[in-house]
Amino acid sequence: MLANPSISVLGPDPAHRRCVLNGNAFQQDAIQSFNGWQYACFYASLPGAAEPLYIHISRRKLPRGPWETLVFDDYPQTTDDGHNTVQLGICPGDGTIHLSYDHHCDRVRYRHSQAGVALTPEAFSWEASLFTPTLAHLPGLSDQDELLGYITYPRFVQLGTNLLFSFRTGKAGLGDDHLCVYAPGPADGSYGYTLLGTNLKGVENNPYIHGLDYRNARLYTTWVYRAFVWYPGWDDPQDTKHKAQAGPNSGANNHDICFAYSDDEGRTWRNGAGEAIADLARGQSVLPSSPGITAFAIPKGSGLANQEAQAVDRAGGVHVLNRDCAGQGGEARWKHYYRSPEGTWSQHALPHVKAGKRGRLAVGSNDDLYLILPDSSAPRLTILRARRDTGYAGYELVWQGEGFPATEPLVDTTRLDDDGVLSVFTRAQAATSGKVDVVVLDFQI
Repeated sequence: MLANPSISVLGPDPAHRRCVLNGNAFQQDAIQSFNGWQYACFYASLPGAAEPLYIHISRRKLPRGPWETLVFDDYPQTTDDGHNTVQLGICPGDGTIHLSYDHHCDRVRYRHSQAGVALTPEAFSWEASLFTPTLAHLPGLSDQDELLGYITYPRFVQLGTNLLFSFRTGKAGLGDDHLCVYAPGPADGSYGYTLLGTNLKGVENNPYIHGLDYRNARLYTTWVYRAFVWYPGWDDPQDTKHKAQAGPNSGANNHDICFAYSDDEGRTWRNGAGEAIADLARGQSVLPSSPGITAFAIPKGSGLANQEAQAVDRAGGVHVLNRDCAGQGGEARWKHYYRSPEGTWSQHALPHVKAGKRGRLAVGSNDDLYLILPDSSAPRLTILRARRDTGYAGYELVWQGEGFPATEPLVDTTRLDDDGVLSVFTRAQAATSGKVDVVVLDFQI
């Protein structure tokens, strides 16, 4: 069993909102370590007023430094929609910190810090003036106004010294995923993003990725498709029905688990057999018809979630967390879908907990797999471990805690890799007052 974690409070959670904004599976990342410091971003209100919300970003020196928090009070967040989360990325090449936030089919909202802030953090006072104001474009892509005018689900991924930016255009059931890469500039201080292209293109559907992981110079992604259901007014620019989570294109239309990888940082893509299926520089994309991409053919109506979780171990094994009802008597059960380094897929239903909100995966320094799972019916968080030396075929209950309201936990994968500490970003509720805070749980592995 894991010992109980140390718990640090980042700030108050806006629990009065209908939708959760702090802790959603598609936030990659909301907590991240770099160069001996840890960073976390979240929404909270200012003292004395419940609304609006503002982006807060905190940092601390590891292993046990106090959190410092700055607030961007120049951008009030007012939309009660769980899609409109905040994500952060750190570029290793120049130490810039990047944020993208408040999107659900909206124009890009983005800001970044001065160079060097994450390389020499102690040289900078932690204050909002380190960052640009909110930008409605990405530096270097001022000519991509239309592409960046209707985005959802931004993600940042470190690629060596660069930083990848991924996002979806279109709407639920009818959209595409795109990739840009940020590269530090030369000594003259120039910098900016380059558009790589559309890596995943929907055809009367849209891909929902479980994540993007860069390990041993290979970029991995897995995803499900959501088929589009045509409805009156779908092509009206003012249409908002697609934003309803129980609308005409809900998760009931999710199907299949797919896989592809890139050995050149997202420029070309291959299927599980190693066959080339897309070259973005030639205007190609991975399509639903691309050969060899389907790992598991799972029909619509099976309970399959979108954007749950993935992780990649050091040997190149690919782990996916999702759920389906195949062989489960009609009940959707959490499953661990695993692709061995040799390319063989397997699946196992998880014990100990019923599928609730989406969970998270993380790989320890010895390649053991940790599954962080919110309970379906109680304010409880559960952690399972699957050991590498068993081929990830068994699931041991290693920790369970109460007082954690329904939240999709997030993990600092870098800290687990480097320091053997599992930092979990989630929400916690005080037993006496009922107050909900955004917290970080630190488990010694």
